[in-house]
Amino acid sequence: MGTFSTATTLTDRALIRLAGEDVRGFLQGLVTNDTAGLEAGPRWAGLLTPQGKALFDFLLWADGDAVLIDCEADAAEALARRLSLYRLRRAITIEPAAGAVHWSADGEAGVSDPRLAALGRRWLGPAGEPAEGWREHRLALGVTEGRGELGDGETLWLECNGAELNGVSYTKGCYVGQENTARMHYRAKVNRRLVVAPLSAPGSRTRATYPDLGWMVELRRVEALGDALRPDWLEAALAPAVD
Repeated sequence: MGTFSTATTLTDRALIRLAGEDVRGFLQGLVTNDTAGLEAGPRWAGLLTPQGKALFDFLLWADGDAVLIDCEADAAEALARRLSLYRLRRAITIEPAAGAVHWSADGEAGVSDPRLAALGRRWLGPAGEPAEGWREHRLALGVTEGRGELGDGETLWLECNGAELNGVSYTKGCYVGQENTARMHYRAKVNRRLVVAPLSAPGSRTRATYPDLGWMVELRRVEALGDALRPDWLEAALAPAVD
């Protein structure tokens, strides 16, 4: 599996396994990213409302013909229920999977995080002892995830930086929320973005606070980004709004 300096078991993540009749075709019509080619590595994706707002975000992993969903543990049950609503009469099982999600800031273990290489390495395996570091590392790079940060059906997927973090395909065809997401993209009309800002910075609509890190995650208007982190991966998207 390779070498790493310090491995973290992400105890705030859970795995859901989908298996059965054309699982990838089933997901292809639901989620924001392309389910073809998962053997090459995981992909970050979202399940949206019909209006294009984020309900759940997760990573999709190939598991033979099945698919493993690496998702927020607190939202796993709700996500499984939501997927079951779309399953209808398809012969597909949707159930919790054994194992855990592991992370390392560097080394050779696992694969590069598909959102941003600087997020480090990620892999699936047996559960181990939890370690600290992932959340602080992720927020320091300005990357948000989970319902506590992205909201629950409140924030449009492109406002969650879905495109900049490789979480959407514009060539895969239809999925839930695709029409509004594509319209925003082709009209270059993303008026707000999720950013990470220090607790000392003024702001509104706070999503989640992390007193131990001195951070908060909040939704702000692009015109008020002076106090926010401006990571390299987001600069190009923000530039038109501040020039």
